[in-house]
Amino acid sequence: MWKWYAILSAVFAALTAIFAKIGIKDVDSNLATAIRTCVILFITWGIVIASNSLGGVKELSKTNWGFLVLSGVATGLSWLFYFKALQLGEASKVAPIDKMSVVITIFLSFIILKEPVSWKVLLGGGLIAGGALVILTDK
Repeated sequence: MWKWYAILSAVFAALTAIFAKIGIKDVDSNLATAIRTCVILFITWGIVIASNSLGGVKELSKTNWGFLVLSGVATGLSWLFYFKALQLGEASKVAPIDKMSVVITIFLSFIILKEPVSWKVLLGGGLIAGGALVILTDK
C-alpha cells in the first residue's frame, strides 16, 4: 500500500512544481510560499479534525515534538528555497535537482536511522544523482 501513497506523492509533487511555477509569476517567492503553507495548514488540520485524530496531540512525547518541529523547520526552508529556485529557473530543471533530496535521504537513512541499503536502492539513488548532475552541468 505504501507504494501507492509514494506514487501519489510524486504525482502531486509534480503538480506542485507546475502550479507553483505558474502561480509565482510576478509574485515574491516568500509570499507565495506563505500562501501555499496556509492552504496546507487548513487542509491538514481539517483532515485531523475530520478523522478524530486531534486527541493524539496529548500523547506526543518531547522527542516527538522536538523532531516534528525540526521537520517543520526543514520543510519550511526547503519550500522557501524551492519556490525561489522555481521563480528563477525552469521547472523542468529545478524539480529534478530538488529530487537530490532522495539521494541525501538514502544516505542519511543509512547513517542516522541505520536502515539497510540494497543494491537496488543504491542503483536508483545513483541514477537520480547522475540525472541531477547532468542537469546541473547544463549551461
